Amino acid sequence: MILKYLCIVFAALQAFTFSVFTNDKTQTIGVNQYEMHQTFETFGTSSCWWSQTINNEETAKEIARLLYDDETGLGLDVYRYNVGGGEADNPDCRIWDRTRRTESFYVLNPETGEYEYDFTRDSNARRMLDMAVEYGAEEIILFCNSPHFSMTASGHASGGLEPNVSNLPKENYDEFVDYLLTIADWFVDEGYPVTAISPINEPQWSWGGEWVGQEGCHYTADEAVELLELFAVTMKERNSPYKLSGPESGELSPGYYEYIDKFFASDILNEFCDTYSGHSYWLDNKLDLKTMAGEKFRNEDPAKKLEMSEWCELPMTIDPTTIDSGLYMANIIVQDLNLLGAVSWQSWTAVNGDGVMDIINGELVMYNRYYAYKHFSQFIKEGMNLVTVMDSFEGSSQIASTAFKGDGETVLILINNSEKAEDIKLYGCYKSMDVYRTDTETNCEKIYSGKYKTGINLPAKSITTIVLEEFI
Repeated sequence: MILKYLCIVFAALQAFTFSVFTNDKTQTIGVNQYEMHQTFETFGTSSCWWSQTINNEETAKEIARLLYDDETGLGLDVYRYNVGGGEADNPDCRIWDRTRRTESFYVLNPETGEYEYDFTRDSNARRMLDMAVEYGAEEIILFCNSPHFSMTASGHASGGLEPNVSNLPKENYDEFVDYLLTIADWFVDEGYPVTAISPINEPQWSWGGEWVGQEGCHYTADEAVELLELFAVTMKERNSPYKLSGPESGELSPGYYEYIDKFFASDILNEFCDTYSGHSYWLDNKLDLKTMAGEKFRNEDPAKKLEMSEWCELPMTIDPTTIDSGLYMANIIVQDLNLLGAVSWQSWTAVNGDGVMDIINGELVMYNRYYAYKHFSQFIKEGMNLVTVMDSFEGSSQIASTAFKGDGETVLILINNSEKAEDIKLYGCYKSMDVYRTDTETNCEKIYSGKYKTGINLPAKSITTIVLEEFI
């Protein structure tokens, strides 16, 4: 205990010394373990649009291991399972990309003319779900891009015939609520760890008209709140054992604050929902807008948590096999954790051109984004707190950082976006450290394990995770 307090004093003296007396060229960095922010919960990914295309069981098993195994994979926690709107079953389907046509559990019985549930369907995607759970997925979020096509105004789950008009008639709200809760209850009864349902996806986009690239449904902010309130009331009546997630806002910039404002203005949703789910698209590297959004959430209702539930590079312009792609993703994660204050971070497609891996000519190919994600997901665990990083970097510095404190250890992640290597000096008092690196030659490999040392080299274009063991 005495040693611990001596370390605190020593760290404080180091911080003062580095900030006052060091040469301006010396890069120094440390962690203020006592300035804590949000408590982190989960990392995850989504099943769209790839899980239904995995025909080979061994391939499915390998993907699940790479994503969810704590020891040999990313160690993700959340699997977002897409409850499809049934466009694969729609005889009038307009979606041109067949991989985005979903097979539904809700099917028409030709003999009775009535829709019935058949949970033997969507077999590839369900097998992928089973594998994910087997390898460690602890939370399943069931999400919809659209209601089932039979409930929509257009007869399509790809949106209305006119853009910017809700495709779900209000007289069908109850039917949609019962449909999704029936499916969620089936999964729960089968033993799946369903923790939340998410009925709405990116409600502000136009969804429909001439653009029919995927399933989707537009809702105004008022319509989104009204539908989510009906879900909340019904779930409370049914004593549903899972949470309601929403509204999966497609952008968190000021132009779409109406969705946030009306969500928080709802007494029903404020009482029933402890999180707000949104996507960080279109805000990449726009630090001022992310800071504004983060402050808005903290000021609006400090008790509410922000879940960053979807991101991929849009448009995708960087070769995913290069370190540039990994650096890009790592910077976004740091921004979303530090500025938005996200308690959960979930990528969009896992196995696709914009995912962390892909299947090319029958072979599983790992993208650099996989290793970038691993620098976070393997080391930042549930219950850790974001802590303030203190450094001597000037405004022009190309080093990005974040840090999390857990029980007996601190995780410090450093991204060197520069074309040249950087030597930095750590301050603080720790027992030992493990250092992991991704650069042009290594992929999240352990490069050092041993006693704590203050000198760290950050190679050009690299990601470094330092796990610091504290004196107990």
